[in-house]
Amino acid sequence: MTLPRRAFLAQATALVLGAPARAIGAPVPFPVPFPVPFTVHTVRDLARDLARGRYTERPMVPQDWRDLTYDQYRDIRFRGANALWASTDRSHNVDFFVPGLYFPRTIKVWTVDNGQATPVPFNLDHFIKGDLVPDLTRDDPALGYSGLRLRTDLGHPDGKTEYAVFQGASYFRAIGIGMTYGLSGRGLALKTGDPTGEEFPEFIEFWLETPSPDQKNMVIHALMDSPSVTGAYRFDISPGDNCVMQVEATLFSRTELTHVGLAPLTSMFLHDAKDRTRFDDFRPAVHDTNGLLIANGAGETLWRPLSNPRLLQVSSFVDNAPRGFGLMQRARELGDFNDLEAHYHNRPGLWVEPGGDWGRGAVTLVEIPTEREIYDNIVAYWRPAAPIPAGTRTDLSYRLTWCARAPVAARLPRVVHTAMGVGFDGTRRVAVIDFENHPLFDDGPAALTKHVQSPHVDTSEGVLQRNPATGGLRLAFSFDPGARTVVELRAQLNKNRRLASEVWLFRWTAWPKICISCRQRHPWRCRPRTWARHSPMMWPRAWPNRGKRRVGGWFPLGPRW
Repeated sequence: MTLPRRAFLAQATALVLGAPARAIGAPVPFPVPFPVPFTVHTVRDLARDLARGRYTERPMVPQDWRDLTYDQYRDIRFRGANALWASTDRSHNVDFFVPGLYFPRTIKVWTVDNGQATPVPFNLDHFIKGDLVPDLTRDDPALGYSGLRLRTDLGHPDGKTEYAVFQGASYFRAIGIGMTYGLSGRGLALKTGDPTGEEFPEFIEFWLETPSPDQKNMVIHALMDSPSVTGAYRFDISPGDNCVMQVEATLFSRTELTHVGLAPLTSMFLHDAKDRTRFDDFRPAVHDTNGLLIANGAGETLWRPLSNPRLLQVSSFVDNAPRGFGLMQRARELGDFNDLEAHYHNRPGLWVEPGGDWGRGAVTLVEIPTEREIYDNIVAYWRPAAPIPAGTRTDLSYRLTWCARAPVAARLPRVVHTAMGVGFDGTRRVAVIDFENHPLFDDGPAALTKHVQSPHVDTSEGVLQRNPATGGLRLAFSFDPGARTVVELRAQLNKNRRLASEVWLFRWTAWPKICISCRQRHPWRCRPRTWARHSPMMWPRAWPNRGKRRVGGWFPLGPRW
């Protein structure tokens, strides 16, 4: 369906493949004995049949579940002793989440063993309800689970620990050993940032292959549905120091998909040393990830630091047969954030490695204005150059790696830090780029050539010097934006006419200003006496949709889970 961004959470269904109705919430064996045949083609056939029919929106859970507050919802906790396979010697356990609040629709869950699928019924007695939770409807047929959490033995003394969560539309998250949950992956993105509104496909049904006692990986099948497309997904998940997911997907388009995002990633970026003018915050940085990394088909490695812009902005990095892309967290010290609770320094990046040739298209980055860290405001995905026609089948595969560092060869020095600010003259902007220490830098800055350029403004030649704090090199340059509100920048280091660093890309944007007399945006330096810095409190008309649940997709809505 087409919804405001983040207002989608937890659209799901309860397709039952002929299973009989049961009393919802009543104590029953877990799972119930009702097997039906399951093969590698089952989910794909279901997706194909769904695409041939008309899209039907699934019912919502009762109103009292949807009216739960955030604290009430969190006060309903799953009992670990009731986890799927908890009383067996299986290597993985599965916990479940109740519906309600941001999750108004439910999913259907099956276990698969020896080619037979058995439904897992919803059982409210498997949850602990705290004092904050009111009495809730138990006998509505729309009730069911809203998501699931995977756990296995990863060396923790307290037993099996979690490593992945599937909950909300087609969203899922994972972590490696010792990491903290951060950014999310998604099954598919449709019309992200379009004026007509974003469409959120939903995983409506899951099949969990029963693991053997010594099995390290976990295989999950998922059925996706939306007004425009259906899909069959297979996740082969291997937890560990990095959590690796091998994804195979088959899409069946109901309509022409003119704006489709493959392997989409969703993250949060509030501020860092590039711009903190809007935030009175004791922390020097707040973000789940701080850059988009691209290994393009031309052999270049691009690093694009993320921004929290004043206005929605979309960047497209045109490519042919990309080698990989991902949203990464390169700030890895506690002091980078000074946050003892959120542990942003411990959050994973997510690297996408296409399986096969994805052809022509663009890695697309959508950056959404936000004022609070509870909103996901960064989206990255691969957008094919050609639309996907209606009534067609599309097969794709890719590998997702949840990691502290992208699993690509460290052939060139990485960008580890970017900072920006006004220069001493109060007019020119200064950009500072730190590159990590690397053998290519052993001959010192004099052996390297600086390349700084912009299609919009003239930049200084730049100064390259050793940074004693990192051991690497620092490149600093300046530019005068003049009346421009947007400036694209590119910088790199060369040695012996070959690349000696990642390619650094950035889009600088000016603070929007509103004319006090006519309340319209004008060029940056026009009539300074009639300007005031933009503030939602000062001129609400400038951002009429801030905080509203509006179709459009680029205004962050609803908290991150």
